[in-house]
Amino acid sequence: MIQTRWTLGALAAALLIVSPFAAGAQPPSTKTHWVGSWAASQQVPEPQNALAPQDLSDATLRQIVRLTAGGRQVRVRLSNVHGTAPLRFTSVHVAKPLSVSSPRIDVATDHAATFSGQTEVVVPAGAEYLSDPIDLSVAPLSDLAITVYLPASPERQTSHPGSRATSYVLAGQHVADADLPGAKTVDHWFALSGVDVVGQTRGAVVILGDSITDGYGVAPNSNLRWPDHLAARLQASAKTRHLSVLNQGIGGNRVLRDGSGPNALARFERDVLSQTGVAYLIVLEGVNDLGVLTRDAPATPEAHAALVRDMTGAYGQMIERARARGIKVIGATILPYAGSAYYHPTAVNEADRQAINAWIRAPGHFDAVIDFDLLMRDPAKPERLNAAYDNDGLHPSMAGYKTMADAIPLSLFDQ
Repeated sequence: MIQTRWTLGALAAALLIVSPFAAGAQPPSTKTHWVGSWAASQQVPEPQNALAPQDLSDATLRQIVRLTAGGRQVRVRLSNVHGTAPLRFTSVHVAKPLSVSSPRIDVATDHAATFSGQTEVVVPAGAEYLSDPIDLSVAPLSDLAITVYLPASPERQTSHPGSRATSYVLAGQHVADADLPGAKTVDHWFALSGVDVVGQTRGAVVILGDSITDGYGVAPNSNLRWPDHLAARLQASAKTRHLSVLNQGIGGNRVLRDGSGPNALARFERDVLSQTGVAYLIVLEGVNDLGVLTRDAPATPEAHAALVRDMTGAYGQMIERARARGIKVIGATILPYAGSAYYHPTAVNEADRQAINAWIRAPGHFDAVIDFDLLMRDPAKPERLNAAYDNDGLHPSMAGYKTMADAIPLSLFDQ
C-alpha cells in the first residue's frame, strides 16, 4: 500500500492515500465505446416536489441537462424505476437548446429518438429504457434538451428533485416545437436518468453522495456543483479529457436508511455499477446518517457504536462490489458539520465522524482517499467548516464547492 500526500493551498490541504487496483481490476479501455455523459439519481418526489397528475397528462416535458463529455452520437435513458405501472412515451426528441434558462431549441438540431426502431416506447414499472443511437454531435460541457410527450400521467412519479435546472411542462403535443410559450416551469427532472455518448470518451467518474454532491445552494441553471467544477477540470487536461462525470447525489440521502430517495447501498447497483462505462467511483456520503441519529433525541452509546460499525460495513460492501467490476474506488472523508442548526451535533456525534473518517483514511480499505475533512475544516475549530467555505454550517458555499473540486489531484484518474 502506497501513501502519498499533496499540499493543496495556503488555507487548507487535502490528504490522498493511494493503493494499487484491487486484484482483477483493469484501467479504462482505450477502445471507443458508449460512456455516460450525464446522469441523475431517481427517487419518488416528495409531495412539494411532485407535479400534479394533470400536469403530466397529455403533456410535453422539456428538460435541459449539462453533458460532461462529447461524442458523435447520443442515446437517452428514460426512467420509470419508481413507477407502479407501465409508463408510455409516444414521442421523444433531442436537440441543442438556445439557452440553459429557456425552453427554446435550435430546430436544425432536433432529432426524434427511436426505441428498437419505434418512436413510441412503454417503460415497465421499475425499469429504465435506452433509446437507439441518435446521430447528433455534441461537445463536452454543452447542454442537451430532451423533450418527451406523455399521453397519461404516471401513477407514481420517478424524479430527481434537486436538478438545479429548469424544466418546462406544457399541455398538448409540442415535442418538436422551437419554443414552449406559456409552459409551467419547475426546477426538477422527471422520468429521465441518463445520457450516453459514443466518441473518444473512455470512462466515467461516478460520484455517489448526498446534498453536498447534489449541489445544495447552487442557483438553477448555473452548473456550479463541485462535480461540475471537476468535470471542467478533467476536460481542461489532455490527460483526463477522455473522462466524464456522473453526479449521483440525492439531497438528504443516507448510507443505511431510506429517506430522501433509497439508501445508498440499495441504489448502488443502479446508480453506480449499471452506469455506462464507469471506471472510477468517488463516495462522499454519511453526514445525514450521523445527523439523523440524534436530531430529535439523544442516542445510547450502543446506538452510536452500531452506527459507526454499520456505516463502515456498508462502505466495505461498496468497495468490494465496485472492485469486482474493475472500478477504482475513492473514498472521501465526511466534512465537518458542528455549525449545523439542523442537526445541532454534540461531541459524541463528532466522535462518530472522526471514527468513520479514520476508517476511510486507513490503508487497506479504499483504493484512494480524498480528505475533504482536512481541506474544508476550520484549523482552529476542526469540528466546523472553515468560514471561507461555509454556507450554513453543513453545506459548503459556492467558493467551498470550487475548492473541493480544485483540490482533487487529477493523477487519481490517469491509470
